[in-house]
Amino acid sequence: MSDFTALDVKALREATGAGMMDCKRALTEASGDSEAAAQWLREKGIAKVAARAERDSNQGTVALASNSRTAAIVELRCETDFSAKATDFVTLANELAELVLQEGPQVMDSRADAIQELSLAKKENIHLGKVARVQAGEGNLLDTYLHTQDGRGTTAVVVEAKGISAELAHEVALHIAFAKPAVLHRDQVAPEDVERERESLVELTKAEGKPEQAWDKIVTGRLRAWYSERVLLEQGMFGEKETVQSKLGDGEIVRYELAAIGS
Repeated sequence: MSDFTALDVKALREATGAGMMDCKRALTEASGDSEAAAQWLREKGIAKVAARAERDSNQGTVALASNSRTAAIVELRCETDFSAKATDFVTLANELAELVLQEGPQVMDSRADAIQELSLAKKENIHLGKVARVQAGEGNLLDTYLHTQDGRGTTAVVVEAKGISAELAHEVALHIAFAKPAVLHRDQVAPEDVERERESLVELTKAEGKPEQAWDKIVTGRLRAWYSERVLLEQGMFGEKETVQSKLGDGEIVRYELAAIGS
């Protein structure tokens, strides 16, 4: 058994920025010699991972897998569109989506090494973004949409609905990809965000010199417009006047999931 302690692992981790398990492995390989372990990490490229993790990863691929009752989205992020469009990157994202479809999001823990290996190979900050799995309830229908560009998925949508046609469910999925709402219902918007926006709108209205007796009405109207930018059911369908809620009639969107590169 290699002669090193938890303090040795901690010190190596702080010195190299590598993960705990990598540091343990490095110390094992180096028979407890911290300098040799650090060199082993550098040779493997692992010591650079922490620095990469601080770099922006606004590019990537969104993968979608589905069957008649279940759908899964996996977003794999990286730093450059060159990597995002590469065959190995897209293939891994698709494999991950299929795994989530079959086994659930928890299966991602078993694929952490594959993601790290790709990060080392690409020399980029590569990590998981959104991971979601939707299983339609009894009597509900499921619709999906994946927008692709340059051979990779860039926007994925899953919609669970009831009381509407499959055609309308797909329209809603397309709208979500177009409008990118943040939440389904108004009450899902964080109260602190609403209060912050209300205060901002009050100050704006005052600065415009509006009469004080009209402030409440003006702020309420502007806050309604602010909600319509974020709340799916309050958005105009494809930017038109008719809202998604009105379009649904007696139907319902039970849940939706959206992942988009760049958002």
